[in-house]
Amino acid sequence: MNITITELPNLDIAYVRHVGSYLETGQAWGKLGEWAAKHELFPPEHTFIGISLDDPNVTDEYSCRYDACVTINDSLKKDSDSSINYRTLQGGLYALYPFYDTIDKLAIAYQTVYGQWLPTSEYEPEDKHSLEFCMNNPFEDPEGKAKIDLYIPIRKNTTLT
Repeated sequence: MNITITELPNLDIAYVRHVGSYLETGQAWGKLGEWAAKHELFPPEHTFIGISLDDPNVTDEYSCRYDACVTINDSLKKDSDSSINYRTLQGGLYALYPFYDTIDKLAIAYQTVYGQWLPTSEYEPEDKHSLEFCMNNPFEDPEGKAKIDLYIPIRKNTTLT
């Protein structure tokens, strides 16, 4: 597997929360995209990040929470738009898995990293959410695929020493 270990800094973000199927996050991305365009928050200076907050194998599909996020900086004046929330994502050690496929196959990428790579690595999961750095717009991709840098939070496995 093409996984690299990397350190991420803390990231200040603005986000829109979606509750429901992970395959139906388009409305949250639409709201966030309009807001980000109004504030001129574009790549490469700003990064769009998706965060799946629940495991659909445990949580009912239509109760799953998902945050559509964009990184922000200190100079941004937070406005009163009630659909936009703000917080800081905690940095730290992450396993980076580059994904390029249709979005419905992202669950397989998670299963591969957590089920195959992680148990055989010298790492264990950290108690933070995985981050999906969106590197393209799948609707503009010639093959309709999403290019995502999937960051899985990890820490050294202390039971191996």
